[in-house]
Amino acid sequence: MKGGEIIGKIKFFGIVIVTMLLISVTLFASGCSQREQENETGGMENKTDRAENGSRNLMTEVEGAPQEISDAIKRSDRNIIQTLADRNFVTLVELINIAGLNETLAEDGIYTVFAPTDEAFDRLPENAVPALKNNTPELRRVLTYHVVDGKILMENDIKNLESIRTLEGGELSVNVTATGIQIEGANITDADIITSNGVIHQIDKVLIPLR
Repeated sequence: MKGGEIIGKIKFFGIVIVTMLLISVTLFASGCSQREQENETGGMENKTDRAENGSRNLMTEVEGAPQEISDAIKRSDRNIIQTLADRNFVTLVELINIAGLNETLAEDGIYTVFAPTDEAFDRLPENAVPALKNNTPELRRVLTYHVVDGKILMENDIKNLESIRTLEGGELSVNVTATGIQIEGANITDADIITSNGVIHQIDKVLIPLR
C-alpha cells in the first residue's frame, strides 16, 4: 500500500471518530437538558401539589365546622393579623411582628387565637414587655402559647373541654364559671371573632407558659 493511501485512510478514520464523538457529546447534552427540564417540571408540580394540599386541608377544617361558622370564615376577607389590627390590639400586633409570626398568622391555615388586650399587657410588671421585645425566642414562646394550630374552637366548643394544647406545646386549662369561660385564669371578654383563617377570642390577661 502506498504512503498516500495510508495517510488518506488515517484521515478518513480520524474524521469518522471525531464525528462519532461530536454526536455522542450532542446526545449527552440533550439528555442532561431533558433531565433538568423534567426536574424543574417535577419541582413545580410538587410545589403546586403542596399548595393544593394546603388549600384542601384548609377547606377540610372549615367544612368540619358548623355550617354557619364555615360560611362566615369563607366570606371573611380579613385574616387574623388584619382583624387584630382592625380591633386595635396594638401591643399584640407589635409583638407578633417583632417575633416574626405575622406571616404565619396571615397565611392560609386554621388557628384559634386567644388575644390579650392592650390593658392586659399593661398589667404585666413594668419591664416585662421591653424584656420580651429583646428576647425573641422567649417572645415567640409566649405568643405561641396563645395560639391553637389546626382547629377552630368556638366558645361552645371550649365549654366542653378541660384543657387545650397550644402551638407552643403547653396546655391551657379551661374553667367554666357563672360569668363565662376562663382560659388559664384569663376571662374571655369577646368570643368568636371570625377571620378568613380562624377565630379570635379576646382575653383580659397575658398567658405565660411554664418553664
